[in-house]
Amino acid sequence: MKVNDKCKPKKKLSATQKKRNRKNSSIRARVEHCFRVIECQFGYRKARYNGLLKNEAQAFALLGLANLYAQRRYLQESYV
Repeated sequence: MKVNDKCKPKKKLSATQKKRNRKNSSIRARVEHCFRVIECQFGYRKARYNGLLKNEAQAFALLGLANLYAQRRYLQESYV
């Protein structure tokens, strides 16, 4: 991204800026969705432990659960 490649107040975005925003937003939405699941479904808003290893273990466990939550429809179809 260039230094001058930002939108100014009360000015419209250029075509290249819109194209870049559309590309980045589709990627960002996929990444942010799993964090929404962790925060809303599992209630993980802030770190609970004082140790880095415990926080890391809890975060990885929640990320694994978020993956299972995202694939729940496919898992239910194969189970039934």
